[in-house]
Amino acid sequence: GCGTNWGWYAYDPDLNLIYYGSGNPSPWNETMRPGDNKWTMTIMARDADSGELKFGYQKTPHDEWDYAGVNVIMLSDQKIDGEDKKHLTHPDRNGIIYTLDRTNGDLVRADFLDDTVNVWTHVDMETGIPVRDPEYGTRMDHKGTDICPSAMGYHDQAHDSYDPEKELFYLAINHICMDWE
Repeated sequence: GCGTNWGWYAYDPDLNLIYYGSGNPSPWNETMRPGDNKWTMTIMARDADSGELKFGYQKTPHDEWDYAGVNVIMLSDQKIDGEDKKHLTHPDRNGIIYTLDRTNGDLVRADFLDDTVNVWTHVDMETGIPVRDPEYGTRMDHKGTDICPSAMGYHDQAHDSYDPEKELFYLAINHICMDWE
C-alpha cells in the first residue's frame, strides 16, 4: 500500500521547506488494498533542516488508476485581493491542477485540466477530496470505458513553467482516455 518518493522537488528558501510528491499505492488491483492508502498520492512539505513533516495533502485517496502524483511542483508568489500569497501549483495526472497555500498546505483551488475529465464529478473544497464517478472506476466486476484521464494522466512528467510577470502557467497536457477491464 505504500507510494514511493520520486519525481519533481521544489524548495522555498524563505520558508526552508522542501516539497515533493509520493506515488501511487500498490498493488494496482485496488480491491487488494482497502482504505485511502494514506500518504500515497500526497504533496508533502518538510523542514529542510529537521526533516519534520509540515503538511501532507492527499490528492487521490485510494488511487485505482495509477495516477502516481509525483509531477512538477511550481512555486509562485501572487497578489490576490491585494494581498501577497505564497502558492504551490501542481498539475496532477489525475486530471486536476491543484493550488495550495505553500505555507500550510491549505487547498486554494482545484480545477480540471480538461473538460473531458470524467473520473471525478468535482472536488469537494471543504475536504479537498475529488468525488469519484463510479462509472469510470477500475473495480474487478466492472468494465470501465472511455475513462478520462488514462493511467498516463492528463499531465505526466513534462516540464512546466510559471511567468510571474504575466501570472500565467505554461503546461504540457496529454489528452488520452482508456478502457479498463
